Amino acid sequence: MTVPDLVTRLGVTLAPDPRRVIIKLFVPGEDTAPVRSRTTVLIDRIMLLGHREAEESLEETLRLFGGRHRDLAATFLHHYDLVRYRVPSHADLSPAARLLIGAYFSHEYSVEGAALCNPSMVAHPDQSGLDPGRLRVVISVRQIGEGHLSSIGFATALLGPGDGLAVADRSGPLTVGPRHGTPHRRDLLAAALTDGGSDNEVSATVLGSLPELFDDDDFEQAVTRLPADLLTRTTTYATVEELRRATASEYAVAFPADVPIERRVLWPATVVEGNGMEDARFVRFIDEDGTPSYRATYTAYDGRHIRSRMLTSDDLRTFEVTSLRGPAAANKGMALFPRPVGGRHLALCRSDGETTGLTVLDERGRWQRPVPLHTPCGGWELVQVGNCGSPLETDVGWLVITHGVGPMRRYAIGALLLDLDEPHRVIAALPGPLLAPDDAEREGYVPNVVYSCGGLLHGDALWLPYGASDARIEFAHVNLADLLGAMRPRH
Repeated sequence: MTVPDLVTRLGVTLAPDPRRVIIKLFVPGEDTAPVRSRTTVLIDRIMLLGHREAEESLEETLRLFGGRHRDLAATFLHHYDLVRYRVPSHADLSPAARLLIGAYFSHEYSVEGAALCNPSMVAHPDQSGLDPGRLRVVISVRQIGEGHLSSIGFATALLGPGDGLAVADRSGPLTVGPRHGTPHRRDLLAAALTDGGSDNEVSATVLGSLPELFDDDDFEQAVTRLPADLLTRTTTYATVEELRRATASEYAVAFPADVPIERRVLWPATVVEGNGMEDARFVRFIDEDGTPSYRATYTAYDGRHIRSRMLTSDDLRTFEVTSLRGPAAANKGMALFPRPVGGRHLALCRSDGETTGLTVLDERGRWQRPVPLHTPCGGWELVQVGNCGSPLETDVGWLVITHGVGPMRRYAIGALLLDLDEPHRVIAALPGPLLAPDDAEREGYVPNVVYSCGGLLHGDALWLPYGASDARIEFAHVNLADLLGAMRPRH
């Protein structure tokens, strides 16, 4: 069935900017020499430079790159510390020499050098100083650089009045949030062991000696208290390592308060996300006691496996990173409801890879096997269906923006409506695509795709940021009443 043209494309584009760079550690690959590594050889070469030449080289490097990065000298010194074990113990290096060694073991990485896509949009934590009808928003983006390595970045924008949208300037040095330790939840560790098949006497003993919230030291002490009888079991070492990996995968990130949101980068910080943090679906969550927070599900990729993980933040400056557990978290694309429904925490998922489902969080911290909501049925979505972000609450139901994949792996965007009190019931659906790639949007890094990780309702409209073939991000405006009126009841 044909759907009336409900979408106004706003003509605002957020394009990938190769000037948005971070600094990464650069270590030359090992050569075939059996004794000396390239790292050692390079340090020796640097130490042979004359004092004047070394200082001039450092000054030139700081001049060329200092304006592109925050506190460049501190980064060089940190990278020097990472390779200083290769420096001869008798060497008496000047501060400039240490910084220069750090510079040689550094390189720039363009976080958006390959693509920019898959945005989500939430209300900004600061709404001060705005005229009536305007809303300040934060847009999360999937930014992709060399080697198809994804990280999470941000932009900010103003919505309104009317269908006006203005994206704020994103220039300036980027900052990667440093990783910090965070308290771990015993129930989530237990859920990880169930998912990994490591629920045995060793894991039960360790868990039994941990408090409900524990830190890394608590965990290591619990391991040292394992009885000798258990230490001799053939599975003990593998179980302890699985426990250690699960614990180490959870961490916190805190950005300096003076770094604006659009310059913050959430960069892979653990092995499980070492090949990318993909498709963050942010939502402003209101708990049962009225406490607001920001939450986002995302896909972690280690080069072979994908895992669903969650970001939690009060202010989008500090983030806690945890894993999502249970049968419903087995695939990509989970999206949290913005509040509990009937006392239950709910999420949309696509655990079988092709069906939109509804899952509930149980008392053990595991997302249960989902109830199917929508299976591929229209010609435009026969390959798979899924969500385009968290459900949006309206007076008549939960509005779910969906995606479907059709012939030639062409992605389009649709919509469902779920019952407010019984969201396992689909009460209406758009009979065809709401938005499909037009001639200008179909060309890009991944052709024939429009895709979003979440929009929001403001005024009388749906505001939807979306990736256009991974080449750039575009924005759409849809009158909410017209959209709901075009949906057809489900029986």
